[in-house]
Amino acid sequence: MDLRSKYGIPNNAVITIAGTVGVGKSTMTNGLAKALGFRTSFEKVDSNPYLDKFYQDFKSWSFHLQVYFLAERFKEQKKIFEYGGGFIQDRSIYEDTGIFARMHYEKGNMSAVDYETYTSLFDAMVMTPYFPHPDLLVYLEGSLDNIVDRIKERGRPMEQQTPVEYWEEMHDRYENWINSFNACPVLRLNINDYDLVNNEGSIEPIVERIGYFIEQTRLLKK
Repeated sequence: MDLRSKYGIPNNAVITIAGTVGVGKSTMTNGLAKALGFRTSFEKVDSNPYLDKFYQDFKSWSFHLQVYFLAERFKEQKKIFEYGGGFIQDRSIYEDTGIFARMHYEKGNMSAVDYETYTSLFDAMVMTPYFPHPDLLVYLEGSLDNIVDRIKERGRPMEQQTPVEYWEEMHDRYENWINSFNACPVLRLNINDYDLVNNEGSIEPIVERIGYFIEQTRLLKK
């Protein structure tokens, strides 16, 4: 029996993986997709027409960048549900407004008017009963020290040059965001409780928890 059937996870389930840089979102996305026989949905960065401009001038392009991300993630979310579900999604649409747009505004890279326009657009598009929210958001969490160690281990040049203060800020922002998040059910997983890189078998207890969580959530809705 496959793991999806064994733990009663519906064929049409949509599960989103969230968490700060370095927690292993992509690894979890691929691991769950393989275990459940689901498709994956990853962020498309290469085709983003604003990214290079944004890095050259945060203040001029932060609003454009966030609106672009919002539109692309909205289209991707619609496509996932039009396919009939059965997806693991790397990063959620909710992080854009709850973390990144807010950070740009608070740091002075987005004006108050642009921020209000963006959040109004987000609320009108996403925070409605008509928007197809995921069945579950799996939030990957860990201590700041563990996350910084992982970032150092994977050795991406841009990340190695980033001051540790930035990772600390992102860690705090993510924790504050998830503590008040209520758009869909949340399952929190500590990154020290499994090792998908060195032990593929550690995915099964996670699938078991996901199956139980989805079942309990659906029973509460009845």
